[in-house]
Amino acid sequence: MKWIKDQGLEAAPHISCVGATRATIIDQLQRYRALGVKRLVALGGDLPSGMAVHGEFRYAYQLVELIRKETGDWFHIEVAAYPEVHPRSANAEDDLKHFKQKVDAGASAALTQYFYNADAYVRFVEESEKLGVKVAIVPGIMPITNYKQLARFSDACGAEIPRWIRKRLEGFGDDLESLRAFGYEVTVQLCEQLLAAGAPGLHFYTMNRAQPTARIWKQLGL
Repeated sequence: MKWIKDQGLEAAPHISCVGATRATIIDQLQRYRALGVKRLVALGGDLPSGMAVHGEFRYAYQLVELIRKETGDWFHIEVAAYPEVHPRSANAEDDLKHFKQKVDAGASAALTQYFYNADAYVRFVEESEKLGVKVAIVPGIMPITNYKQLARFSDACGAEIPRWIRKRLEGFGDDLESLRAFGYEVTVQLCEQLLAAGAPGLHFYTMNRAQPTARIWKQLGL
């Protein structure tokens, strides 16, 4: 974290509920403040295999409440949002209520799970606004570079790969060059649709590979 700050970059550490206690969270907050960190991403998190209990927190809104109680307005707190519904939510309405609960607890903005259907994002924003949510909801973007990895992640987190995209990706087989060219085209088009629809920005899931995201960013002229 200190190295990132030393490079003149803005760090945004992620804090998860899983296995956390009030004492460990407060200690983290104090260390981040001492480093001058101003942004946090507060997440519920998933229990690792073999882990039976969450810790003192079960939901992200509880984490947001503690951060606000302990640090006031020091941190810009971002939380997760799910345009295609969180996989553990009973239904879309229930998921929206949980999202609003995090905002009401003090979240400053939201970053969404990645998706490939711009309409899902637009509808989610509209429905959130009807509930009185006023924070920025930034869409999450996953560049397509590896179909098997993408399919595995998507099945686990509930992010839908539209059938037409999935079939095209399957058809490329081991032709990675063609797959990545198609993935680049699809992702750029999605970004353009989202920005045209009024998205306040874009949040990229780089998977520790900066080049695909940098190429998309350059193409968008951002």
